[in-house]
Amino acid sequence: MYRPDIPRTGIGYDVHRLVEGRRCVLGGVEIPFGRGLDGHSDADVVLHALADALLGAAALGDIGRHFPPSDPRWKDMDSGEIVRLAVTRLAEIGMEPIHVDITVIAELPKIDPHLEAMQSSIGECLGLPPQTISIKATTNERMGFVGRQEGIAAIAVATIATRINEVS
Repeated sequence: MYRPDIPRTGIGYDVHRLVEGRRCVLGGVEIPFGRGLDGHSDADVVLHALADALLGAAALGDIGRHFPPSDPRWKDMDSGEIVRLAVTRLAEIGMEPIHVDITVIAELPKIDPHLEAMQSSIGECLGLPPQTISIKATTNERMGFVGRQEGIAAIAVATIATRINEVS
């Protein structure tokens, strides 16, 4: 039986290749680094994983369905806008985010100095206070494509619930 009053959880994952000549944007924050992430939008793996987690929690599909790379409207788009549009889609079905937990997986750049700024940026996109945004970083212990510094990955978990004004 479908219970709209029960909080729902979604998981998102994203990965992009590191390339020369692109800005490095993670969690909505530009990070000084010699390379950036390759993708159709700004390639922010943190926000892409988050958008997928939000949409997945609501059973609305993934960001590829809502923001296909074949659509020129999304070219070089700020991924914060993708997250804000995902939140709008949640609101359209009477849901809202209540908590997110994100892990960034990268050897370089070092993420720790930027975590607070990312938390603030993500909170603004979601309309949530900082204490509901968990973001942390880890390495891949020099294994695989992340370990060889060829790319960066992110995993996000989002919990959503029925909007307060929707509860009867």
